[in-house]
Amino acid sequence: MGIASRDRSHSRDRLLSQSSLYEAFVEGAKEGFPTAVQILPHIVGMMVAVTVFSESGAFDLFVTAVRPLLDKLGVPAEIVPMAFLRPISGTGSLAFMLDIFRTHGPDSLLGRIASVLQGSSDTTLYVLTVYFGSVGIQKARYAVKVGLLADLAAAIFSVMVVKWLFK
Repeated sequence: MGIASRDRSHSRDRLLSQSSLYEAFVEGAKEGFPTAVQILPHIVGMMVAVTVFSESGAFDLFVTAVRPLLDKLGVPAEIVPMAFLRPISGTGSLAFMLDIFRTHGPDSLLGRIASVLQGSSDTTLYVLTVYFGSVGIQKARYAVKVGLLADLAAAIFSVMVVKWLFK
């Protein structure tokens, strides 16, 4: 019997031996509550930072500053705020994607790039904040750099692949 098979068998036996599935769920939720309380300040901090950055007009200033470079590289400027926000906030980047859909349409080149970017990258800083915060890791070492580099690669390849496939 393999390890995975043995683990499933053990889990099934344990589940069946529980007096109540609901009670087991409640007990697990109680055990997880301290972790949720521990990571909540990190989540709130990330949400506040994203909101301040968005509402302050910093995205517009940033896009204006890098537009000449984007034009030379063939990267649509409308994608930049979404690509910048994606590692921080999935909901925030989704809002930018929906705005691109409303303005340009989901089947437009920009809509397709936004869709591929949304699906091929992750909320790196959020994930690292939650995971590392929940277990008390203070120094992320290379995790942040590697995660953000992967997000940058996802943004670049999203533009390249969609342009190659749909132009």
